[in-house]
Amino acid sequence: MADCYKIFTLSPGSTSTKLAVFENDKLIFKANVSHDPEKLKGFAEISDQLSYRKETILEELEKAGISLSEMNAFAAYSGGLESMVGGVYPVNDMILKHSREGRTVKHPAILGAQLIDAFSKEYGAPSFLVNPPDVDEFEDLARVTGMKGIYRESRVHVLNQKEVAMRYAKELGKRYEECNFVVCHVGGGLSVTAHKQGLMVDGNDVLNGDGPMAPNRTGELPAVPLIKMCFSGEFNEKEMIAKVSKTGGLLGHLGTDNTLEITKRIDEGDLYAKLIFDGMAYQLSKYIGSYSVVLEGKVDGIILTGGVSNSCYFTDQITKRCAWIAPVKIYGGDFEMEALAAGALRVLNKEEEPKNYTGDPVWSGFDFVK
Repeated sequence: MADCYKIFTLSPGSTSTKLAVFENDKLIFKANVSHDPEKLKGFAEISDQLSYRKETILEELEKAGISLSEMNAFAAYSGGLESMVGGVYPVNDMILKHSREGRTVKHPAILGAQLIDAFSKEYGAPSFLVNPPDVDEFEDLARVTGMKGIYRESRVHVLNQKEVAMRYAKELGKRYEECNFVVCHVGGGLSVTAHKQGLMVDGNDVLNGDGPMAPNRTGELPAVPLIKMCFSGEFNEKEMIAKVSKTGGLLGHLGTDNTLEITKRIDEGDLYAKLIFDGMAYQLSKYIGSYSVVLEGKVDGIILTGGVSNSCYFTDQITKRCAWIAPVKIYGGDFEMEALAAGALRVLNKEEEPKNYTGDPVWSGFDFVK
C-alpha cells in the first residue's frame, strides 16, 4: 500500500492567508484566514507580521480540529527571492534571509517561507517552496527588446501555469519535460507562456504592462502616446503605474472586471462591453500564435486556466481562433494549493529531486553588453 502523506499548504495575501491540508493529492481542509488590517498597519516591516499571522493561522486550525503535528510536510507560495529555475526548494537559511529582506519585491508573499519554516521547526516536518513566483527560465532571445538597457524577465503565474501543464501532460500519457505547451493564466492579470520541454522559455511580463489586455491591467500599449500621458502633468508616477497595473483593462474600460457582469451586459446588447471583452480574447489569441512560433509550431496543447477561463463566451473565442494550432484544454480557476501539495508529494515520493536555493540569480544581465 502506498504511503499516505499529510501536507499543509499556505499562501499569504495582503490581508489574509490561504490554508489547505491534503492527504496525498486529496483536499481535506481549506480556509482563507482574514487578518485585521488595522493590526497589519501597526507593523513597521512585512516580516514583523510573522508572529501575528502564525497565531491567527493556528487559531483557525484549532477551530477545525487540525493539528500540525500530524503533517508530513509543509509547502508555501513565497516570493521576494532571486531568480531561479523551476522546481521544489527546501527552505534554507538563504531563502529565509532573502524572504525577510524582500529581495525582489515587498509583498506579504515573502512571509510564506518564514511561516512554514516556523512550523517546520516546531513540528518536525520538512518545508518546501514549489515553483516560486521568482522562477525565470527564459532563453536569451526572449530577453531582448528594442531599447538598450531594458530587458525582459519572467514575471508570470508560475505555480498555476506549471501545475496545469503537468496535469495535461499526464492526460496525454507524457511527462511535462517531454511536451511543448502554450499556457495562458487569465485572472486579474494575464500571463501567457511558451513551455518547452519543461521550461518556460518565453512569456509576457504580467507586472510591468507587457502582453495582452487583462481584466485590470492594460497590457501592451503604444509607447509614444503613453509617454505623452506621463508628461501631460495630469498624472503622477504612482497614478500612471496604477492605471497600467491595477485599474486598466476591462476595469478601466467598463468599470468592472467581473466577467459574469460583462457577459450579462453583452447579452443585453451592450456593444462597448462586447468590443472590449472580444478585444481581450483577440489579443490573447495573437499572443498564443506568437508563442507557437517560439515553439517552432511543435505545440502539444494550448492550455487556458485562471478565473476568466470559466467563461465559455471567452474560451470559445480562443478555441475558434487557435484550435488549428493545437488542441485547447481548459482548467478553469486556479490550483495554487493543489500545486503546492503536488510538489511536496513528488519530493516525498522521490519522484522529483529537490533543488538547492543558492541566492545566485539565474540571469542578471548579459556579460558581453557594455
